[in-house]
Amino acid sequence: MGLKYRNVKTRIDGRIFASKKEANRYCELRLLLKAGKIHDLECQPPIVCLVNGAHVCTYIADFRYYPAGSRNPVYEDVKGFKLPMYRLKSKLVRACTGIEIKEI
Repeated sequence: MGLKYRNVKTRIDGRIFASKKEANRYCELRLLLKAGKIHDLECQPPIVCLVNGAHVCTYIADFRYYPAGSRNPVYEDVKGFKLPMYRLKSKLVRACTGIEIKEI
């Protein structure tokens, strides 16, 4: 069992996911990818946050993909609990990049 928030690290396709819930979401997204509903699935995509040209942080989302027929990426984070630090980081990402992180 993982120490952080009682998550159990799970391995799928040679990748280690932070929780069973995140691993399950990966499996769902993989099925959508095979069905042609999404494309360009990426795990752990970085989002760089700049303020007045200065690098503040790089946020790592759980997944990024594009819905079929769309050029607009969807960024997802699988959350069991929304801790205060996550809320702050998601607001920072939105303010710096305009990206809305979809919470699963």
